[in-house]
Amino acid sequence: MGKLKNILLMVAGFALAAFGQEDSVKVEDIAFSKAYLAIEGGEVYPFGDLNDATYNTLYGGLNFRYSYWENVDGVVMFHYAYFKPRPDVVPYDGVHQASGKLGMDWRWPAISPIVIGGGFACNWTRADLDDDVDKDAIYNMPGGTLGDNETEFGWYARLNLKVWSFKDFQVGFNLMWEEIWTLPKRSNMLYAGLYVERKLW
Repeated sequence: MGKLKNILLMVAGFALAAFGQEDSVKVEDIAFSKAYLAIEGGEVYPFGDLNDATYNTLYGGLNFRYSYWENVDGVVMFHYAYFKPRPDVVPYDGVHQASGKLGMDWRWPAISPIVIGGGFACNWTRADLDDDVDKDAIYNMPGGTLGDNETEFGWYARLNLKVWSFKDFQVGFNLMWEEIWTLPKRSNMLYAGLYVERKLW
């Protein structure tokens, strides 16, 4: 009886190892098995204190999406925007912002074709100073610190809706909320844009 028990345990161990290996093969088959590149453009809407600091503006950029797990995609986004300040006392015409985002999209079948996602954000901003403006002289003025560049981190959440597809192409709508962990108060913006995406493999 003891030998039979040992044999059964050994068979069970081999079965678990085999199933575990099969699962890992499935993971490897899914991860990076598909990849997509998209161009996106739309409008950015500031909220809270930012609503008094800057106007709405247009943005554009690239998105890279890849399969990561069943119904889960990895996403890398890069967007650029140019913001015009509201206050007249700001000593420059505008602010360049480059925004990078890294996150995941979850394709929940119950709400298809809507996809929900989220992740981390990093924004780099710099004031668009004229050549004759001394950034040290304006440092203590409203918005003057942007003359030295600023990099801020935060998070984003988004809803992605595919509205049309044909062969390797699809067109969709992206609605994204972003919160940047600036101090003493946080910065919030809403992105609304259209994208055209092509399957790479």
